[in-house]
Amino acid sequence: MLHTVSLGADNLEAQIRPVVPDDLPELFQLIQSKAKFDRQLHQFSSDPDTLSQHLFGSRPYLEGLVVEQAGQLIGFASFSPNYSTFLTQPGIYLEDLFVLPEYRTQGIGKTLLAKLAQIALDRHCGRLEWLVATWNERAIAFYQHIGATILPDWRICRMTREAIANLAQIYS
Repeated sequence: MLHTVSLGADNLEAQIRPVVPDDLPELFQLIQSKAKFDRQLHQFSSDPDTLSQHLFGSRPYLEGLVVEQAGQLIGFASFSPNYSTFLTQPGIYLEDLFVLPEYRTQGIGKTLLAKLAQIALDRHCGRLEWLVATWNERAIAFYQHIGATILPDWRICRMTREAIANLAQIYS
């Protein structure tokens, strides 16, 4: 599942491949960089050990692709399965898509999404979905350019662990 791409005018080669345990230190740094870019560093509470369990444990919750150039990770995509009862088909939810700033506009993000689209087709998925911040106009334009529809009438609903525990008390 190794895919080689040429980057920019210099045609530097990079590989897109599944994340492996040895990637965790660099991957974790990329995730922190994404949190900073997304203006969410104040909410960042991730830790490498839990991430490792969730990627490589007996019941993985998350999958990942990384982009490696000259032995360095320069981008990643993390994703997990979801399901549409409206389509009665599986789907893929893209949690993160991130490329280091100095490697942007070279087709890496598009190639990562294309690889994920191929995975979705291979798994007979009816949808590939993700979120984009309303302030990130550049990303919105990019996603629309590659064929994504930005849904204007839907909002994210999120419960923190504390809110989940409070709601669960009603059931118990």
